[in-house]
Amino acid sequence: MTELEQYINSYFGVEQEDLLFISSMFKPQTLKKGDFFLRTGRYCEKLSFIKSGLMRIYVSTADREITQWISTKGYFITDLSSLIFDTPARWTIQALTDVELYTIKKEDYNRLGKTIVKWHLLEKLFLARCFTILEDRIFSHLSMTAEERYNFFFQQNKELFNQVPLQYIASMLGMTPETFSRIRRKAIS
Repeated sequence: MTELEQYINSYFGVEQEDLLFISSMFKPQTLKKGDFFLRTGRYCEKLSFIKSGLMRIYVSTADREITQWISTKGYFITDLSSLIFDTPARWTIQALTDVELYTIKKEDYNRLGKTIVKWHLLEKLFLARCFTILEDRIFSHLSMTAEERYNFFFQQNKELFNQVPLQYIASMLGMTPETFSRIRRKAIS
């Protein structure tokens, strides 16, 4: 069973026949470090599951880049709004390392709804999971201090602190690099 099949089975409990059909629609894809999965302003035509590697979701503004998320193995990646509503992507998605993906094209994704009887329930659960992750992030930004956000994120993602530039993590946590460094020094000592 592939990592993708394990994920789908553990979170959505799909029947074996449906699981095999769904996973057959996802094709292997690789990106080299620095390659772009998607650029701001383009239309997102795919959804991918990360088998290995790290990807950064960000947007460039006039004076800085803002990291929305760093996605790791075992997570899906896309610009959901662009994929579902056919709008230009607001996010740029770039490989931070060499990445192995399982990718489904938009037309195949849409075809699942016509082929798998329970697809609409599965899709609802998938979107609810995405929404819950977003809610958790908003809750932490509204209810935690910068130091609490740092500590919580560090406890959940220790390995990232040695794998990605720290300014990306600082941006994702809504901090300036200076605040992030100050909190990090305090946590280390």
